[in-house]
Amino acid sequence: FKGGDTCEYLLSSGRFLGEKVWQPHSCMMHKYKNSEAKNCLIDKHVVFIGDSRIRQLFYSFIKLINPQVKEEGIKHGNIPFEDKSASIKVDFLWYPEVNGSMRQRIKSWTEGSVAKPHIIVVGAATWSIKIHNGSSEALAQYKINITSIAPLLEKLAISSDVYWVLQDPVYEDMLSESRKMITNEKIDAYNEAAVHILNSSSRNSKAKVKVFSVSKLIAQETIMKSADGLHLPESSRDTNAMILMNVYCNKIMKPIDGSCCQPQPPLTLIQKIAFCFFTLSIIGYLIISLIHRNNYRKNKSCTDLESGEEKKPAISTPNVSTLEMLLQCFCKLGLIMTYFYLCDRANLFMKENKFYTHSSFFIPIVYILVLGVFYTENTKETKLLNREQTDEWKGWMQLVILIYHISGASTFLPVYMHIRVLVAAYLFQTGYGHFSYFWIKGDFGVYRVCQVLFRLNFLVVVLCIVMDRPYQFYYFVPLVTVWFMIIYATLAIWPQIVQKKANGNCLWHFGLLLKLICLLTCIYFLSYSQGAFEKIFSFWPLSKCFELNGNVYEWWFRWKLDRYVVFHGMLFAFIYLALQKRQMISEGKGDPLFSNRVSNVLLFISIVSFLTYSIWASSCKNKTECNELHPSVSVVQILAFILIRNIPGYVRSVYSSFFAWFGKISLELFICQYHIWLAADTKGILVLIPGYPMFNVLVSTFIFVCVAHEISQITNDLAQIVVPKDNSTLLKRLLCIAGFFSGLHFFSAMQDQSRH
Repeated sequence: FKGGDTCEYLLSSGRFLGEKVWQPHSCMMHKYKNSEAKNCLIDKHVVFIGDSRIRQLFYSFIKLINPQVKEEGIKHGNIPFEDKSASIKVDFLWYPEVNGSMRQRIKSWTEGSVAKPHIIVVGAATWSIKIHNGSSEALAQYKINITSIAPLLEKLAISSDVYWVLQDPVYEDMLSESRKMITNEKIDAYNEAAVHILNSSSRNSKAKVKVFSVSKLIAQETIMKSADGLHLPESSRDTNAMILMNVYCNKIMKPIDGSCCQPQPPLTLIQKIAFCFFTLSIIGYLIISLIHRNNYRKNKSCTDLESGEEKKPAISTPNVSTLEMLLQCFCKLGLIMTYFYLCDRANLFMKENKFYTHSSFFIPIVYILVLGVFYTENTKETKLLNREQTDEWKGWMQLVILIYHISGASTFLPVYMHIRVLVAAYLFQTGYGHFSYFWIKGDFGVYRVCQVLFRLNFLVVVLCIVMDRPYQFYYFVPLVTVWFMIIYATLAIWPQIVQKKANGNCLWHFGLLLKLICLLTCIYFLSYSQGAFEKIFSFWPLSKCFELNGNVYEWWFRWKLDRYVVFHGMLFAFIYLALQKRQMISEGKGDPLFSNRVSNVLLFISIVSFLTYSIWASSCKNKTECNELHPSVSVVQILAFILIRNIPGYVRSVYSSFFAWFGKISLELFICQYHIWLAADTKGILVLIPGYPMFNVLVSTFIFVCVAHEISQITNDLAQIVVPKDNSTLLKRLLCIAGFFSGLHFFSAMQDQSRH
């Protein structure tokens, strides 16, 4: 940790990920779109002063504002550019040498009431080397000229952003005869002179002229691809322009995936209150622990000095009280949330951009699959989709999704489409699991609903407070929460049809199917009526939960993407339980699910269907078109997997305890990755150990998994306290929770008012 100024790192150091992706040291670089660049530079005046290399940078910069610009200006003259829609002016001023003319132009901005440019980018040296044939006298004159210009640049730097661009190396073998005197040795000498003079003249660190030295590093890697050995290839100068845009615009636009040059966000009122609460919990727990420890010492067995016999204490060690358990949970949670905040809100740890390669995704996938096979055990029961098997299913899916996120594989469409099926499979299990519970148990009590809602939402609510993020930001939890409530409402609304009632009269099965058809109709209507959907979720207080960036479009998109799969899960559970009740399937240990002939046919169809879907997903060319088909066809691969996994009896009778362990904490893993494994709200990668990528991933992964496991235990412990079985006590707790959210809403409103 060397301080919070990531701008210095952005301007001076970094490395290439692959051939074209530049990774600054310690921070993430945002890729600015034209609209973002315009919003940042609105009413701004930018000036580039220098030679043909600075002209290249000028063109790359203005192409970020308007990609249609062509490089057809006067080569050895001034070139103006203006975007009238955003009142942006960008000028290139032809001053190929650091001399009196350049000094006079810079001086004109420091005198009188002349409007100063907001950004000034200066650099030149190769012309001086070329014209004077690389003489030492020219270098001495260069030093004198920069010394005279430096105070003027310092003066401008008080109110403007001033950058001195160091000279890039050349590819000497490709230089023409007229440029042979421009050697890397000479360029290094000129750069050293410029850096020494500019740094020594800086008296005020806030007004320091920023040295743009990162272009040298970029050029060292790419100058071999130069057309003439002097000028950088287009991709390299575009990278330089993007760096320049990040240096200036990140502090204005505050992009999530642009951590370079961004100041640490100030603590909000709610975050301060949360900090005080966790601090008091830690203090309270320590006090109670000390009291109990002293009591235990007093009552501890001691030896009678007269008889030499051991006296037993009259009072046994007291059991852990509810208050102590509550404080213990909040104490641990407070320490964990501190780690979350330090990782993804404080500028303490480094962050890096993701970079996808096939090996970075598929090698870890193969590795964890091999690990999973080594931990194969027999299941306690051999029913279709038994508990061990569903935990295993959640586990390997979650691990694949984690690798998908950290490797940045969303840029590779075939992988993206298969991951979409895994997310759909989670929701399929939501439909299957909750439907099975309500259908078999017939338990529609408030206790069950509160237990599920608490376990799903506790961590996300805490993160919304600590990390200052909206509820919809953690989109998967709102998704499963809403679908749970839809399943509950569908089955709980009169007439309540459960297995016990349906066994007495088969007509109830048709009644349930009618309910499911009504549900499907509602889903179909809402998926094709964005206006109706947005009206429903724009009503207060739903709007507070489901709005993101001021609208519910993101929520509608997420819901629509897997709109049918929960219904498919409910329907599958209904058909399976009906077949099981009529003993039409065999679930004995080692027995195939159906007769041998039927099992073989279904197994063949399942394998063909599974492979067909994979072939289709791998041939996708357009993400939008494939997303349109996904809700209707994702169930094909899910059902195919279930049948392949369950039809052969010997396959159904075993499971991977390795995957099942991860499956039990899959929700916590999915949520925790946002801040303590990935970084910048999943846009980048957390770097605890810079310079050693593999070791960093190992360490951060170990901490991440331990934290997820601990949070799972804390959630289970708190669920027993916050959601008791006694109805009168539960009602009191619900009133307290309602009061908590009312207070949260009040403080949130105060916070929003102070921001505006």
